Amino acid sequence: MLLARVIGNVVATQKEVGLVGGRILMVQPVTLDGLAQGSAFMALDSVDAGTGDLVVVVQEGWSASTASTGVEGRAIDAAVIGVVDEIESDK
Repeated sequence: MLLARVIGNVVATQKEVGLVGGRILMVQPVTLDGLAQGSAFMALDSVDAGTGDLVVVVQEGWSASTASTGVEGRAIDAAVIGVVDEIESDK
């Protein structure tokens, strides 16, 4: 699982049949301090997240597919599975 910030929406005029109606978001992985790390990527939204939200993303085919569509085996590499309200750390 990754911590990421939603940085935008992806508009797709055509999608795989099982993904029609699903929202695709651009997310930027971040550190616990909110600093960008690594490259942004696309993730299917399963929690109605919006631009600017801090989210939890799963990047593993079976988990991403099941969490976002409820069906195993869809062509999904990443899915937003939670919106983060607060982070507590003992740093």
